[in-house]
Amino acid sequence: MRNFQLSSLLFILIFSSSCIYSTASRDNAEVITIDTNQDLSKYSKAYFASGCFWCVEAIFESVEGVKEVISGYAGGLTKNPTYSQIGTGKTGHAESVEIYYDPKVVSFDTLLRVFFGSHDPTTLNRQGPDRGTQYRSVAFYTSDAEKKSIERYMKKLTDEKIFSKPLTTQVLELEKFYNAEAYHQDFERLNPNNPYVRNVSIPRLKRFQKLYPELLKKGAH
Repeated sequence: MRNFQLSSLLFILIFSSSCIYSTASRDNAEVITIDTNQDLSKYSKAYFASGCFWCVEAIFESVEGVKEVISGYAGGLTKNPTYSQIGTGKTGHAESVEIYYDPKVVSFDTLLRVFFGSHDPTTLNRQGPDRGTQYRSVAFYTSDAEKKSIERYMKKLTDEKIFSKPLTTQVLELEKFYNAEAYHQDFERLNPNNPYVRNVSIPRLKRFQKLYPELLKKGAH
C-alpha cells in the first residue's frame, strides 16, 4: 500500500509540473476566443518553438513591439492537429508560437535574442519538465533573410561559447502554422493558479524579465 501511495504522489507531482492539460482541468479554465477582427496586416510575423507554448506566448507578449502572440503547432506533417494528438509526440509538430510584431520597434534579430535567451537550446526534445519532440527547440524561417539571421545568430552563440553544450535548435522553413485550441490562448495570464503555470511558466517568465528589462513593455515587469 505504501508503494502505491508513493507512486500516486509521484504521478501527481509530475502531472502538476508538466505542460499537460486534462479535460477536467480545462473545464475550470477561462476560455477566450482569438480576436480575428483585429487588423494585424501591418505587422510582420515570426515563428518559434521552445517548450510549452503557454510559457513562450507569455514571454513574447511581454516584449515591446510585439502586438499579438498565438499559440499553435508547426514543424510536422499531420494536418489540423489537435492538442491530444500533439501530446503523443507522433505528429512531428512542436508546440509553437506565431508572433505579430512591429519591425520599426523590435527587429527579427531582437526576437532571436528573446528566443535564445528565454530557454535552454541545448536540451534535445526537452524543455524543463517537458519531454518529447513536441517540446523541441525550433527557429522557423519564412525567407532567406530570416534563415541567414538565425544561422548567423547561432554561430555567434557558438563562437562566443554562450552555452556550455552544443545547440540542438532546429532551423526549419515554416510550412504551415496551425492555431491551437482557444483554451490555450493567453493561458498563463488567464490561469495563474494552474499548478504548472505557478511552478514553471511564471518563474520562467520572471527569469526572462529579470535578464532583459530593456526589452519589456512598460508595466510588464
